[in-house]
Amino acid sequence: MNNSKIIASGKYLPKKILSNHDLEKTVDTSHEWIFERTGIVKRHIADEKEMTSDLALQACKEALKNAQLKAEQIEMIIVATTTPDLTFPSTATILQSKLNASNAFAFDIQAVCSGFVYALNVANNFIKSNQVKNALVVGAETLSRIVDWKDRNTCVLFGDGAGAVILSSTNNKNEGILSNNLYSDGSLVNILKTNGGISANQKSGFIEMQGKEVFKLAVEKMSEAVLAGLKNLNLKISDIDLLIPHQANSRILNAVAKKLELPESKIIITVQDHANTSAASIPLAINYAIEKNKIHNNDLIVLEALGGGLTWGSIIMRW
Repeated sequence: MNNSKIIASGKYLPKKILSNHDLEKTVDTSHEWIFERTGIVKRHIADEKEMTSDLALQACKEALKNAQLKAEQIEMIIVATTTPDLTFPSTATILQSKLNASNAFAFDIQAVCSGFVYALNVANNFIKSNQVKNALVVGAETLSRIVDWKDRNTCVLFGDGAGAVILSSTNNKNEGILSNNLYSDGSLVNILKTNGGISANQKSGFIEMQGKEVFKLAVEKMSEAVLAGLKNLNLKISDIDLLIPHQANSRILNAVAKKLELPESKIIITVQDHANTSAASIPLAINYAIEKNKIHNNDLIVLEALGGGLTWGSIIMRW
């Protein structure tokens, strides 16, 4: 049984930037208020003609280039998204067509902000069972389409973007994904959801969130998921070289770090540059860490996320 490891990443952020100062002009808020509570400075907004699959396409092209692979060498495409192009078919199949990845099978995963962690786990299982050698795992969102821009409590939090990684088979048992833990609790549906859906009212709806409850649970559940993963491997918090969390809110990330007693130098924080991009945030952060040379061979890397559902989980890998 082989392990799976990330061999390359790619990113795409739309050209249009919406700063906190821009939002001051449209809702009752201020740069200081937003930054103090979230750490966010700006967010990227997709052009009217840009679909989620378009953002994903650019991220995937960069990942393929960095891996020196052709699209035909990809055998599986998973897109984690809450904002698909269409109700059906899956955004992954639309992306497959745009990439000309003719040898792949493709499908979407919907676990909101935990989507990328879920998708990476699924791809890992396909590789470990020798069904796939190269998988394209994507987180892509156009959250600006489901944000109520009149709601100052939520509109400041979200942005658009896409990140992609190529997960490949490796014979080395000491590298790649070593542990993964996924969780959900459907009794907590109402604290983070949209107020619409195809079956409910034929509308996509806007994001609704009970901020204080989400904050509390994010810190608690993400920390627990990391500790569970470490326990599986008989490792300690001090063994972590880099924590790459879902980029929702800098206060949440700092609270998790404090709870885990992990120094800030070991945490990747990018939320200031693109706000909460849901399923795209972890692959964007991975790409940032690679580009900034913050990840080194043999590093122990921990991914963690929490999203609507509630869903949450962690992945531990040896780079």
